[in-house]
Amino acid sequence: MNLVRQRPLSLGSLRAFEAVARRLNFSEAADELHVTQSAISRQIKGLEEELGAPLFARGTRRVELTLDGSTLLRAVVPWLDRLDASVRQIRRARGRRVVRVSTFPSFASLWLIPRMEAFQRAHPDLDIRISANDRMDDLDEPELDVVLRYCGPQTAPAGALRMFGEVLTPVIGPRLADQIRAGSAPPLSSAAHLAEYTLAEEDDYRPSAEFLSWRRWLELHGEPSLQPRRWLYLNYTYQQIQAALAGQGVALARVALVSEQLESGDLIEPFGPAGRITSPFTYWMIVSPASGARDEVAQFCAWIEEHAAQTRSAMGEAG
Repeated sequence: MNLVRQRPLSLGSLRAFEAVARRLNFSEAADELHVTQSAISRQIKGLEEELGAPLFARGTRRVELTLDGSTLLRAVVPWLDRLDASVRQIRRARGRRVVRVSTFPSFASLWLIPRMEAFQRAHPDLDIRISANDRMDDLDEPELDVVLRYCGPQTAPAGALRMFGEVLTPVIGPRLADQIRAGSAPPLSSAAHLAEYTLAEEDDYRPSAEFLSWRRWLELHGEPSLQPRRWLYLNYTYQQIQAALAGQGVALARVALVSEQLESGDLIEPFGPAGRITSPFTYWMIVSPASGARDEVAQFCAWIEEHAAQTRSAMGEAG
């Protein structure tokens, strides 16, 4: 009767297995791990004996994973990645202080990065690492301290701090505004006038898309069937803003992300406050439970809260 072995597998054997599986070459794996090829072979043989199954099919000139080897590899790779990330975190904690922030690209480009210079002047000994992507990172990811998210209140994770809500408004750049004033471009004082313009639309599939759409804005302003001169579909909010700044059309901007441009006159609201609409989506800050006690993380979060309050004020939000 075969007994199932219960002894834990050694980390060294698993690293050797992952290196061989990735390279499909014992010699190259040995060079990578700075050991001899015979040492790699012994580790793989020992691992196969522990598992009671072959992990590689060894040919004269070729090494291939077996079905059992592929099964083990799918488990080993993410486990080693998380282990290595935790080790890097521990090592960095003993060097320079770093705050690791995850957010989405438009928020990073339009809100966070333009404000970072002031924070860095106040905290010259603190490094900020910003990871900008549209993937919702796991909150228990060991390499994240602060996550800045955009979602509805019903999907906000426990402990999330509300930064500000969502207000949208049509915007144009100064060059187009000058042309309208000079009469070289059609007037733009009512929703109906948008029929003469290019409208920059966010080409998105997420649940928030319907609330960020020109169709919703037009319905709320009495022009549900209006067709613009043309549509300009773009993946990201910051691309729409760039199109407006370049005079290529009218963008439906998130006021929270462009409040400073509106204040400086780099962007102009052709319909003024009457053109603003709201959305149920909200911007949130979530602090990793493992990071909240660190001074540098607390300093960064306090700075975020201060600037979030300024944004709320610019948007006319109470409280």
